[in-house]
Amino acid sequence: MHYLTQELWFPDVDEATVDGLLAIGGDLSSERLLLAYKSGIFPWYEIDTPILWWSPDPRFVLFPEKLKVSKSMKQVMRNKDYEVTINKDFKGVITECSKIKRHGQLGTWITDSMMEAYLQLHEKGYAKSVEVWSHKKLIGGLYGVDLGNNVFSGESMFAKESNASKVAFISFVQNTNYKLIDCQVYTNHLESLGAEEIIRGKFMEYL
Repeated sequence: MHYLTQELWFPDVDEATVDGLLAIGGDLSSERLLLAYKSGIFPWYEIDTPILWWSPDPRFVLFPEKLKVSKSMKQVMRNKDYEVTINKDFKGVITECSKIKRHGQLGTWITDSMMEAYLQLHEKGYAKSVEVWSHKKLIGGLYGVDLGNNVFSGESMFAKESNASKVAFISFVQNTNYKLIDCQVYTNHLESLGAEEIIRGKFMEYL
């Protein structure tokens, strides 16, 4: 296991453990985060623990042309009460994502320091948000990182109303030109929308 210092560096992803853990420590500076994403690595840790850096194999991704939209979701998408925007309220989206309680986690992994770090990435044009509004209220959304290489790395999503996060995800995929959406690790939610696992080496080729 590698322990990071202030030096801006990551080990090769092939040195990750079986479950994908690659390194511990370092910081959440914009420079380190951008290096991480360009290298197929992302931070994921709980409050009161060191920063953990991951590069799982296989990687869970969505090829936009394989997006699955069920008949029921198509009906939901036609709901005229929904308005979908991009980068209108990044802070609101990441704040709502941080409030979600997830099974098996003691607390949110979107800590105050994580929010500050991704807000800085957003200000620099790398982090993006998608918002779903109903009657001018934010009811769902997602955020992630765009490195300008036709790959979008999704970080988290939330929904205050049924299907709102799916509306955000589907709208984003259908109305952007990415070649690959990085979903990082497996979820039933995203598998139902067409996401699949590919070997890490193949993912690195897309990066």
